[in-house]
Amino acid sequence: MKHIKLYNVIFPIWFLLFFPPVIFITLIGNFAIDSLVVTACFFIFKLVDIQKGLKGFYKESILKVWLFGFLADIVGALILFILGILGDSLRLPNELITGINYDPFSNPAAVIIIASAMLISAALIFIFNYRFTFSKQIKDKKSRLKTAITIAIVTMPWTFLLPTKWFYNGF
Repeated sequence: MKHIKLYNVIFPIWFLLFFPPVIFITLIGNFAIDSLVVTACFFIFKLVDIQKGLKGFYKESILKVWLFGFLADIVGALILFILGILGDSLRLPNELITGINYDPFSNPAAVIIIASAMLISAALIFIFNYRFTFSKQIKDKKSRLKTAITIAIVTMPWTFLLPTKWFYNGF
């Protein structure tokens, strides 16, 4: 009997992160990671001298860090989604589209495209946090730069690199 692979009904794992009920897990996970990173930055970059304390710093920044981070992740995911959906009409090779959607490491160009989407998300996370979240909280530009860069690198959407085939074993 011939096995049929149903690639068109399988969403990339990074795409599933934005759909209920998974989105709630994603939001909670992002909030927890953002909380750890914001707290770590407070101590690592000695922001204690700048703020009223960890509690004040955290309360004034976490919601913005979390929401801006999720917005940046959505932008990166949209780039990959558009390339995955419109790949045929953009005349992208099928191997590249498959790499973007299901197994990034099967195609070097897919890794580059996914890494580019991740870097765009990270750049947005940096810009949002440097210009908006911490602009009034951290007056010292060097400390603000370090904090925004650290948050951008640690919280960028690393899950984009997860091969979907790991989660759809039977297909």
